[in-house]
Amino acid sequence: MGDTAENLKVTPLNALHKELGARMVPFAGYEMPVQYPTGILTEHKHTRAAAGLFDVSHMGQVRITGDDPAKALEALVPGDIQSLDVGKMRYTMFTNDQGGIRDDFMVNKRDRDLFVVFNAACKDDDIAHARANLKGCEIEYLEDRALLALQGPAAVAVLSRLNPVVQAMSFSMGATLALDRFEAFVTRSGYTGEDGFEISVPNAQAEDLARWLLSQPEVKPIGLGARDSLRLEAGLCLYGHDIDATTTPIEAGLNWTIPKRRREEGGFPGAAVIQEQLRNGVSRKLTGIRPEGRAPAREGTEVLNDKGEKIGTITSGGFGPSVDAPIAMGYVATEYAAPGTPLTLMVRGKALPAKTCKLPFITKRYAK
Repeated sequence: MGDTAENLKVTPLNALHKELGARMVPFAGYEMPVQYPTGILTEHKHTRAAAGLFDVSHMGQVRITGDDPAKALEALVPGDIQSLDVGKMRYTMFTNDQGGIRDDFMVNKRDRDLFVVFNAACKDDDIAHARANLKGCEIEYLEDRALLALQGPAAVAVLSRLNPVVQAMSFSMGATLALDRFEAFVTRSGYTGEDGFEISVPNAQAEDLARWLLSQPEVKPIGLGARDSLRLEAGLCLYGHDIDATTTPIEAGLNWTIPKRRREEGGFPGAAVIQEQLRNGVSRKLTGIRPEGRAPAREGTEVLNDKGEKIGTITSGGFGPSVDAPIAMGYVATEYAAPGTPLTLMVRGKALPAKTCKLPFITKRYAK
């Protein structure tokens, strides 16, 4: 957050956020809305009940072209990109030589390219990494496009007013669509645990589309604060917090992103480390944590065992509005990771009881 107002970038919706009364904060080099006048709690609950509109234009939209970009990308990620069908998307990550995660992202396979969305804070490094290492590929950063996320159970009803085709899309599908007069690449995806869509449109159309969506009775604007509490309830990792260059996909419980072929073949950075962890296990694991009482345990909180020894650290924590209780995620020594294990959290110098639990904290409601 060490940015000053003078050097912050803005998204195409910056003026609209201010008009709507957003409290703007520096985030990943951008001036972004953390909340609107109704507040984080109301925004969070509205997204779960109806539909919330998020500006995620700060993220890095990238097009990868070449003779065989899916095969080329597999040299940098442990996921299976080659078997991905056209019109489908998959979650994967860049790994480093130690098996750590450089960034996590979604890959969409389209007719003539791969469409990738990188995290905002990592996008410059990711693009440089891709350009240096993806043999026979062109990497095009789509700076002229905005990205909106429409999330919640009413998202499909709202978006189908612009094009009913979206009703037929299943979760993790993508398509180039006309949304009335807006030319968009739409994926049925998101990071809230709810059904929803991410909509890539030209910068010049972003504000008009956002205003139309906000004119619908089900839709309210949602800031970064509620985006964080929504994804935490859904047990979804936030890069730079729950996963980073020092955490492996296996420690983070992301084994499901590495299919059998890639486990056997390797051929991606850190493969030997990850293969060894798959065989022999890991010394720490990311787990859900439920503090008892009402006090939330924030990122950085120490986790102790019953002898008062440090066994881990909270990586994300706060109040879960839909759960109506404090919730957290963090790494603990593997022997303490089983759901229901009693823990102690050191919150502002006080020892507070907690238990490990399964993730997510809410039931995900993705469209089948």
